[in-house]
Amino acid sequence: MFMAPDPGLFRLRVSLRAVLGIGLAVALSELAGLSLSASITGGLAALLALFTVGDTTVRGQALTTALLPVAGLPVLALATALHGMPPLRDATWLAVIFCGVYARRWGPRGHALGIFAFMMFFTTQFLHAVPGQLPQLYAAVALSLAASSGVRFGAWCIERRTPLPAAPAPLDGRGLARPATRQAFQATAACAFALSVGQSLSHDRWYWAVGTAWWIFVNTASRGETLIRGFRRVVGTLTGIVAGLLIAVPLHGAPVPTAALVAVCVFGIFYTAAPSYSWMMFFVTVMAGLLYGLLGVLHPGLLGLRLAETGVGALGAALAVALILPITTHTVTDRWVERALHAVHGCTATAARRLAGDAHADPAPRAAELEALLGRVRMALAPLVHPLNPVRARKARARQILTLLDDCAREVRGLAAVAADPDASHDARLTAACRRVETAMESLVGAVPERALAAHHGAPGHHPGAEQALAHLHGLERALVALATPLRGSRLMGA
Repeated sequence: MFMAPDPGLFRLRVSLRAVLGIGLAVALSELAGLSLSASITGGLAALLALFTVGDTTVRGQALTTALLPVAGLPVLALATALHGMPPLRDATWLAVIFCGVYARRWGPRGHALGIFAFMMFFTTQFLHAVPGQLPQLYAAVALSLAASSGVRFGAWCIERRTPLPAAPAPLDGRGLARPATRQAFQATAACAFALSVGQSLSHDRWYWAVGTAWWIFVNTASRGETLIRGFRRVVGTLTGIVAGLLIAVPLHGAPVPTAALVAVCVFGIFYTAAPSYSWMMFFVTVMAGLLYGLLGVLHPGLLGLRLAETGVGALGAALAVALILPITTHTVTDRWVERALHAVHGCTATAARRLAGDAHADPAPRAAELEALLGRVRMALAPLVHPLNPVRARKARARQILTLLDDCAREVRGLAAVAADPDASHDARLTAACRRVETAMESLVGAVPERALAAHHGAPGHHPGAEQALAHLHGLERALVALATPLRGSRLMGA
C-alpha cells in the first residue's frame, strides 16, 4: 500500500501538510484555553477542510473553505439544541443527510459542504454536546479553519504549483434520473435503517451506524460501488479495532503518546485515501479509539460495539442500494466509459490541430481531463474486477476494457507530448490517420462533435514529429478497434 505510485510525491506532501495543519489547529485551541471537546471538534473541522475541499483552483478551494462554517455552524447549533429530543433530533439529522447528499449534484463544492454539515451533526453525538458548549465549539471551529487555511493557502500551498486535475462533472439527468437525487433517497433510507437498528444496540453510540451508512455513499455512484465500499469499510474497521486493542487500550489516554499516534493516523488517512479505502478506514478506526481514550471512555467492549454498529450501517447501505431506486453498475459504467472515449477523441483532435499549426490548440487540459475520467472509470469498474465477483466472463471483459483504455490514455499522452514540441510538424499521412481514429471512435460512441483535423494542403513528408504522432495515432486506432469487442459484447454486469 505504501509503495503505491505517488507521482511528484503529491500524496506525501498533502499528508504531511495535513498533519501540520491539524496539529496547529489543535495546538491553538489548547493554547486558547478551550475544552478537550472543543479541541477535538476543531481538529475534526480542520481535517474535513483539508480532506474534502477539492476545487480545481486555489481560489475555489479558499471560497469553499470559507463557506464551510456557513453550512456547518447552524447544523452544529441545531444538533445541540435537539440533544434532549431524540425523535426530533433523528428526523432533523435525516433531513440534513438528504440535503447533504443531494448537494453533490453541484460538484466538489456541494460535496464538501454536504459532508461538513453532516459531520457537524455527527460530532455533537460523538461528544454529547449541549447548547452551553456552543461558544467554545464555535470558537474552536473558527480558529481551526483559520489555522488550517493558513497552512494550506499560505505556508504550504501545494496546489499553487501542482494544480488539482479537474474533477469529472457528476453524471447528469433530470429528476430521479439524476444519480445524486437517487443517492439522496438511498442514503437517507440507509441512515434511517442504521439509526433505528443502531439505537437498539446502544443508546449512547448508535451514531456509528449512521456515520458508516453515510460515508459508504461518499464517492460512489452505483450499486456495485456502494457494496464494495461497504465491504472495504467493514474490513478496515475490523483490522483497526484489532490494532486499537493492541495500541489504544493500553495507553489509557496518556496525552503525549496519544497525540503522536493521532498524528500518525492523520498521515495514514490522507496518504491511503486514494489508493485504498480499507487502509484509510483502518487509520480512522485507530484514531477514533485514541480519541475515546483521551475522553476516558475507551474499553475493549466499546471497540466491539463499534464493529457491530459498522456492520449495521453497511447492511443498511446494502439494502438501500438494492431496494431504493437502484443505480445499476452497468448503467454507470457505460456512461463513464463513453465520457472517457469522448475525452480521448477531444484530446486527439486538439493535438492534431496543434500539429497542423494551430497555436491556440492546447491538448494538455484535455489530457488532464482524460486522466480524471479514467480514474472514475476504474472506480466504476472496481466491483466487476473485485476478487469476490464470481462471474469470470464479466470480470475478464472489465479488465480488458481497463487495459485498452489505459492503452488509449498512453497513446494520447504521447501524442500530446509530441504536439507540445514546437519543432513538431505533420504531413498528409497524419490526416488519414486521424480520420481512421475518428472512424474507430464513431463505431463505439456514434458521431463525434468535432473533426480531428481539417483537410491538409501540404505535401507528404517524413518529419520526426509527424513520425512520432503517427505512431501514437496508429496505437490509438488499434486500441479503439479492440475496444469494440468487450463494449459490444454482452453487458458488463446485469446488476
